[in-house]
Amino acid sequence: MTPRLDEIALALGGAGLDGWLFYDFRLSDPLAYRILGLPEEGIATRRWFCFVPARGQPRAIVSAVEAHRLDALAAEKIVYRSHDEMIAALRAVLAGARRVAMDYSPGCAIPYVSRVDAGTVEMVRAMGVEVVTAADLIQRFEATLTRDQLLSHQRAARTLRAIVDETFIEIGQLISAGRPVSELSMQESVMARFAAQGLVTHAPPIVAVNDHSADPHFGPAAEHDRAIRRGDFILLDLWAKEAAPDSIYADFTWVAFAGDKVPAEHARVFEIVAQARDATVDLVQRRIGAGAPVSGREADRAARSLIEAAGFGDAFVHRTGHSIGREVHGAGANLDSLETLDDRTLIGNTCFSVEPGIYLPGRFGVRSELDMTIENGRALVSGEPRQHEIVAIL
Repeated sequence: MTPRLDEIALALGGAGLDGWLFYDFRLSDPLAYRILGLPEEGIATRRWFCFVPARGQPRAIVSAVEAHRLDALAAEKIVYRSHDEMIAALRAVLAGARRVAMDYSPGCAIPYVSRVDAGTVEMVRAMGVEVVTAADLIQRFEATLTRDQLLSHQRAARTLRAIVDETFIEIGQLISAGRPVSELSMQESVMARFAAQGLVTHAPPIVAVNDHSADPHFGPAAEHDRAIRRGDFILLDLWAKEAAPDSIYADFTWVAFAGDKVPAEHARVFEIVAQARDATVDLVQRRIGAGAPVSGREADRAARSLIEAAGFGDAFVHRTGHSIGREVHGAGANLDSLETLDDRTLIGNTCFSVEPGIYLPGRFGVRSELDMTIENGRALVSGEPRQHEIVAIL
């Protein structure tokens, strides 16, 4: 077996599983390709399976139409033509297995890892096999980062933090000079800064003014572009990574006021959000430093309970944070007790955001976002210094 398959087999034994059954149809499970180290290029129009047992030789099931699809694994191969032959091959591969992991999530509780369709899970269960979620395994083999990847995240984080400061300075200078500035023009400016610094992103940043900031995923567009003027509140959410393969995203949100004195209500809401953010950071750092486990659900509650106590629970409409990887929303544990109940433990060599928010429709919204990594028994904040007050940019 390859070193990766050996590592998977060892993890399966430790988890009390007989094996991990990977499945794909038309690139439906990109996690399977990454974890197994398979190329995603080429034609992929037929179903394939790969069973990695806790003990023994991995076995692949492939269509005669695409018989070489899993050759990179050097696994024992069964080639099928018909549906009946595929079922017979799967039954043979799973013979003796009683409990296997698949890339699915019971009740689709964690959509990021729920890649196998219900019918395929039913087919496996009909063979007398118990199917359990591979969520913890996926976090271990997909969301954990190498030292080089962690360094790429840290470099991206430093660059993003500088771009935040530069963007707010630019807005202030343009307003002071009486020159036009808008959500869309500043979005374009940030994208130009990304390009100049060698950063890439799957989507442009959020620049949201006043009531637009109360929409958590607002996106500037020509049809509703808003000018930025003196006295406006501004939310800037930006995410990017280096262009090299396997680089890791950084993701920050900061807020500012186009004036010299921040309104009291905005300042009060920001203080609550910042306290909630720091409560999560403190919990994670304290637990990790003590060698104690902390789950994504617990980390979310640390922030959410504070916002609820302040009377804004209904205005905190999303999870506290998400896993970060080669995609800005990764496959590891999310800080979530709201949208999903993510009981996965935050583990070493992973990266995630901490971003509580309070959104007051028709008025304004405040989000404060930083990133954290867990490295060598410590939980670290990326891109310090974090935001401690709304930036007054005039």
